[in-house]
Amino acid sequence: MDATTRESRPIALVTGASSGIGEALANCFAGGGHDLVLVARSADKLRAQARRIAATHGVRAWAAPADLAQRGAAQTLAAAMKRARHPIDVLVNCAGVLEHGRFVDTPVERHLELIDLNVRAFTEMLASFVPPMVERGRGRVLNVASIASFMPVPTLATYAATKAYVLSITESLSEELAGSGVTATALCPGVTATHMLTAAQQASEQLRKLPGLMIGSAESVAREGYDACMAGEVIRVPGALNSAAAAAAGAMPKWMLRRLTGAVVRSVG
Repeated sequence: MDATTRESRPIALVTGASSGIGEALANCFAGGGHDLVLVARSADKLRAQARRIAATHGVRAWAAPADLAQRGAAQTLAAAMKRARHPIDVLVNCAGVLEHGRFVDTPVERHLELIDLNVRAFTEMLASFVPPMVERGRGRVLNVASIASFMPVPTLATYAATKAYVLSITESLSEELAGSGVTATALCPGVTATHMLTAAQQASEQLRKLPGLMIGSAESVAREGYDACMAGEVIRVPGALNSAAAAAAGAMPKWMLRRLTGAVVRSVG
């Protein structure tokens, strides 16, 4: 492959790229012919992953270690991409954290950690990378939300609220960006087999009781996210069960939805 072809490939920046859905999404975009910027806190893991993806897919992949929970980290990252002359054509916001447990039993610091990464840092990424896309007249944004975006989830109260924010801002952006050449997509997976789920299950007997039928693979979720992003869809809910749950949540009166989710949580308690 000559230098001109290499330089003409679009670049996808993926946060939360060191494992789980983020890692699977990175592979999907590489397989689709994108060069990659991989973002997560683990520098050694990212560099090894970048080498592996480059060798497997024949694309360029750069590791960009960053702790996005730190204020200003997204702006610093955007400035570094500008200096390196890496215009970001696809922004994949997958970095996020989860905490399972009763709201009143969770330390306030942990609630704020979820909000800092899932909301504040996420918004900072959008504000840092979307305006240059609009200026160039092209770009795609893929925001990883959750099936929890559509409903209240007792014992995941703060997490569900942060993901509702992700879905809401994606829908708003999709309308604001109409006609700009930039699209915004929200990927709303259900329970997915990732390291984050494993860690949560170790701390929660409730989560350990989840039937395997309800747990999707990171690879299948990522594939749906990639396809939806490239097609410019606004919302993609992977899996028939999850799609049915999201549709039902939208059709139910709020009081009924609250009672239902509460009953489900209590039944596995």
